[in-house]
Amino acid sequence: MAMSEDAAAAAEAPDTPAGPGRGRVRLKRTALMAVPAVIAGGVLMTLTAQGVLAAQFSISGMPFTITADRLKGDGFEQFGSLDHMIKNSPNQGHTGGQVLVAVSAIKTAEITNLCQSVDLGGVNLVIHAGDAGTPVTAENLTTDSDLLSGDASFTNIEIGGDASEYTKAGVQGKPGVFGQQADTVDMVHVNQHNYASTAAKFKLPHLKLSFSSKGC
Repeated sequence: MAMSEDAAAAAEAPDTPAGPGRGRVRLKRTALMAVPAVIAGGVLMTLTAQGVLAAQFSISGMPFTITADRLKGDGFEQFGSLDHMIKNSPNQGHTGGQVLVAVSAIKTAEITNLCQSVDLGGVNLVIHAGDAGTPVTAENLTTDSDLLSGDASFTNIEIGGDASEYTKAGVQGKPGVFGQQADTVDMVHVNQHNYASTAAKFKLPHLKLSFSSKGC
C-alpha cells in the first residue's frame, strides 16, 4: 500500500515528447501505464492505469498532505488511475495535466488524530480533527495518492484481481486494471501525498483550521 520514493520518481519521469505538445498524451494513445507500489506488509504490486477517473472532478494540481496516528477501515480496495487538471492549468508543470495515482477506497473508516495541509505558496492551510478522543469517521472514502506510507495490516487480502470486478468498497476500476482488495485495513503512522479525496459522509470532531508556516 506504500509507494517508494524511487517508484514515485519513476512515475514522474515518463517518456514525454519535447515542445509545445509536451505531456499532452491522449488516453487513446496510452495503451498501458504502470507504476510500482509496495504494500506496507512488503508485497510488490504493479498498478496499471487505463484512464480511471476516481475523483470525478478536475483536480487543481496542488497536492496536499494527510497524516494520522491510525486509520481503521472495513472494505478496502486499491488500484491505479489517472487524475486530470483543467486544460492549460498553471499547476501542471512537467505532468502535462495528468497525474498517475493509486486510488485507495474504503467503505467505512475511522481516523485518529487527522492532519491535513496544503502549501499555498509560503503559507500552509492546516486542518486538525479527531485528536480529542473521538476519531474522524468517513463513509465511501477514496484518496488519490502518488505517495503513501505507514505500517499496515489486512484481513483476507486479494492481490492481482481485475479492478472492474471489485466489490469490497463499492468502487470499480476499468477492465484490465491490476489492483487489490481486502475485508479490512488497519494502518498506523499514516502519511499520504494526495491530489484528490472524496467521501459520501465525513465527520470531523474537534475540527481546527489555521494557517501556519509548517504543514503536517
